Amino acid sequence: MTNRPHTLSPGRRTVLRGSLLASAAMTLPAVSGAPAFARSGRPSAEWGVQVGDVTASTALVWVRADRAARMLVETSATESFRRSRLWHGPLIGAGTDFTGTTALHGLPAGEQIHYRVILADPDDPRRTGRPVYGTFRTAPASRRAGARFLWSGDIAGQGWGINPDLGGYTVYEEMRDLDPDFFLCSGDSIYADGVIEPAVTLPDGRTWRNVTTEEKAKVAETLDEYRGNFRYNLLDANVREFNAQVPSIVQWDDHEVRNNWYPGQILDDVRYTEKDVDVLAARSVRAYREYLPVATLRTAPGEGRMHRVVRHGPLLDVFVLDMRSFRNANSPDRQADDATGILGAEQLRWLKGELSRSRAVWKVIAADMPLGLVVPDGATNFEAVAQGDPGAPLGRELQIAELLRYIKHRRITGTVWLTADVHHTSAQHYLPERAAFKDFAPFWEFVSGPLAAGAFPASALDGTFGPDRVFVEAPTRSNLSPLEMPPLFGEVDIDGASGEMTVRLRQQGGRILFTKVLQPGLTGQ
Repeated sequence: MTNRPHTLSPGRRTVLRGSLLASAAMTLPAVSGAPAFARSGRPSAEWGVQVGDVTASTALVWVRADRAARMLVETSATESFRRSRLWHGPLIGAGTDFTGTTALHGLPAGEQIHYRVILADPDDPRRTGRPVYGTFRTAPASRRAGARFLWSGDIAGQGWGINPDLGGYTVYEEMRDLDPDFFLCSGDSIYADGVIEPAVTLPDGRTWRNVTTEEKAKVAETLDEYRGNFRYNLLDANVREFNAQVPSIVQWDDHEVRNNWYPGQILDDVRYTEKDVDVLAARSVRAYREYLPVATLRTAPGEGRMHRVVRHGPLLDVFVLDMRSFRNANSPDRQADDATGILGAEQLRWLKGELSRSRAVWKVIAADMPLGLVVPDGATNFEAVAQGDPGAPLGRELQIAELLRYIKHRRITGTVWLTADVHHTSAQHYLPERAAFKDFAPFWEFVSGPLAAGAFPASALDGTFGPDRVFVEAPTRSNLSPLEMPPLFGEVDIDGASGEMTVRLRQQGGRILFTKVLQPGLTGQ
């Protein structure tokens, strides 16, 4: 529905792939172990490039070197780089695990930007490695171009990692073919608590094989182990090629640290020698800063926040929530008063203010957990917002009720909730006439994933906010491998002329499972 082609031209795709192959000597190992890099006298970037949090005029470019190096970025309007602009990036070394990010600014809106990253010897700037190429589109200044993006989450979970027999994470190749403006990763970008075994026997007797690494042989506790978890997915050529073409907006959830964690938690888990989850979270967030091009995480050492707004032209603002760092402890969640909730008081104030200030036609609220789906944590506690009581709001529901009431009374239109987390895909319509709490305007919530993890049965619904699950695709048993249930992702396409938003729930193999068209400025659709 957007007013531009959905894919790159064959020539552009060929050049990009050729550049990636020429600049990356990394190959998937046959069975296990990290790739063996051929070290020369010049720095190299076998882990590819990434771009994140792209706006109409800014972007962040990421790279990892094989040694200390000066990061340089060239940008151009053409693939020939005849007229280019040079950006001097940081000196990258062991302190950041040889990763670096360069901020670009003053970019032209709504244009295809070609870039290449060059790594220079810090002692001899003339000694440079082979450039690594990429491309991305800046957000448009006008609505005519429309907007289109993909979202999903849950990568390398439940023991299902990079399978060399299948060619790795081939779903990334399918998503790359759609050539979206960006990819929204809705959390669980790694599974730091998930061990990857060399082989897993499936119920039908087939064998699933995994690429394995030392850091994925146990749960992550040290900084180096968390770094190794972020490196793991970059072993896959499909991921690296996707990253070189499609910018990302990445949020985090629990598995970046440990399943179902919350601040202040002391672990009762024999796999961990470090029991203080706050210590683990600090190590994880440092690795997260190092390995992802996320603007708000690079304010200063030890500072920064996850929640932010990424503005994508007049049609779209993406409100990236952090439902992990400020939450209260998981509990039965039936308290009648709860000022902390799942967002924390400060983040709730921030979200209200940013929603009020937004002039975008569509306001996508990127939540790392669903609202009306019941996600248990053990026998009596709950992990997300809903706790299975369909009556008046209790516990964390009180904070969401306050937010929904605010959206209604401030007449904020165009809010759509996107999430992942529950390892199946579904569409829920929330309507006050069906709800115990009625002081809100109707809205939609769409769930997608997993992208490369185990699939699980559909979660139960909680009636407090009146959800009607109009579509669901989920298995009947737990932890199906990607061989048994192909990966799931979502697509959002906003038409520049009409402002219509089309949401498609997709499955690898080209299947469109469900489609919903939403009209701008309307409620109760």
